[in-house]
Amino acid sequence: MQPAVDVASLTHTYPATRRTAEPRRALNNISLQINQGEIFCLLGPNGSGKSTLFRILSTLINPTDGQATILGFDVSQQQTEVRKCIGVVFQNPSIDKKLTVEENLIHQGHLYNLRGSMLHQRIEKILAQLGLSDQSDDLVEHLSGGMQRRVEIAKGLLHSPQLLLLDEPSTGLDPGARRDLINYLQQLRSSDGVTIVLTTHILEEAEQCDRIAILDLGNIVALDTPLELKSKIGGDVITIKTNQSQDLCEMIQKKFGGSPMIIDNSIHIELQNGHEFLPRLVQTFPGMIDAVTVSKPTLEDVFIQKTGHKFWNNGNITTSSLS
Repeated sequence: MQPAVDVASLTHTYPATRRTAEPRRALNNISLQINQGEIFCLLGPNGSGKSTLFRILSTLINPTDGQATILGFDVSQQQTEVRKCIGVVFQNPSIDKKLTVEENLIHQGHLYNLRGSMLHQRIEKILAQLGLSDQSDDLVEHLSGGMQRRVEIAKGLLHSPQLLLLDEPSTGLDPGARRDLINYLQQLRSSDGVTIVLTTHILEEAEQCDRIAILDLGNIVALDTPLELKSKIGGDVITIKTNQSQDLCEMIQKKFGGSPMIIDNSIHIELQNGHEFLPRLVQTFPGMIDAVTVSKPTLEDVFIQKTGHKFWNNGNITTSSLS
């Protein structure tokens, strides 16, 4: 079976502008494949390149170099064919809030030459799938943020695409609405076999996807299932709070080895069986440790390991140069 998305040696550089004296490379020779029927996440902070990749896959821009295909169609050379088989939900709202839910979908259907009974049957099915049947006659402006996001998804699905692209789909949603959204996407994949590709900077959202490509500064730094990505961390993550972070970090490295890191004035250590290490740590450096915690690895720990800085980098992280 051919992949739903095949990206090969893709590079994109934005030209210099009045604001940027030099050209800016947003994607740096990246390659990946997305399987049909999976929920795939492009995870990265602002400036990582995920939105540029989204724009290329949705045929808004052409890459500077390399190739990307969707279901065998080249996104640069066969845009009409690509647009027939994809649905796109942009980060910024595209629904008319002064129209009802059904009116928004009717106008969307007309763009794809859907009319009459076929259009109304399709609208009824989509509204039922997304739990919006009771809201079909409601003005969009009266709906909650989560409901409005579902209407956006309904528009993207109306023409029965094989691939759904979502750019930061949970923007503006509270945690409960965000969980509901992911549940709807999982149900959609299960019921219709739709391949779903989403971009996000929300770690908890990425955790619910089948596979994740983590991007940083235009590069794919890791790609795997959430479980496999976290399993590659060295067992446990120990976080030490102290007012002597630099001195203590150097002493820990000298005594125990490894590669401790200073993150927001706390010391970050990755190792197997962290709970067994704690007594030795506290006994070796009495009075220097204010608090210490042991936790299982998170996707942020994966990002730190791969890039040497936090997912949200406020300039407060340094990596130990002692190893």
